[in-house]
Amino acid sequence: MARKPRLIAELARRVRALREERSRPRDSQRYALDYASLTRPLSGRQLPARAWADVRRESRLLPLLARLPGFGLGRLVTRKSWLWQHDEPCYWRLTRVRPDFTAQDMDHGKAWGVLTFKGHAEGRAREIEHVMYHDWRLVPKHEEAAFTAAPPAPEPSARSVPYPPLLRAMILADRRKSGDPSAEEPLLSLERAREAAWDYPARVEPRANGGPGRGREPRAPRPDGGGRGVARPGRGARL
Repeated sequence: MARKPRLIAELARRVRALREERSRPRDSQRYALDYASLTRPLSGRQLPARAWADVRRESRLLPLLARLPGFGLGRLVTRKSWLWQHDEPCYWRLTRVRPDFTAQDMDHGKAWGVLTFKGHAEGRAREIEHVMYHDWRLVPKHEEAAFTAAPPAPEPSARSVPYPPLLRAMILADRRKSGDPSAEEPLLSLERAREAAWDYPARVEPRANGGPGRGREPRAPRPDGGGRGVARPGRGARL
């Protein structure tokens, strides 16, 4: 039987979790950038050389939205890498924006939207990842219709070939042995397992605090009766 956590221990755990949450640096501190040296002041690391051109020319997502009325809700945003890699439309339709008002120029925050990747739209909105990358572009309103009218990428057709003679004979023999009267010709599918594209946005999971006992399950009782609170007979005790 699982032991219920004590009230004081649970209160102390929640206080520790609250202090850890408050001491964690904000996104505006983590992703702050010194444009002169192209280093992040918090970690002291310099950006990779291949990102220097994009940092000087492109913009992050929140600075783009801060210049729009209502932070651009309902507008379309895309990434430069998507425009270079795919001919099909790839974009986010913004549904919610939560800027960090403590950041300078409100250039940090979070955004949510409905993803359309290679012409296939998702059914529900989710948080947009990589908002701090200098890779975002706003689709002009007069170009939205043409941008979204491109046909989606075709689905790969399933292909199949007959089995080799020996394997075909073994499969038919197994059918007869199991009493399967099916006369369908066995075919070997050549369809590969579908994998998402390397630049498909991953889902941003919210941070969840651990439950009582930090998520550990109660320890099962030992078969010999061992454990805390159970008296075991000593070496010289009589059973």
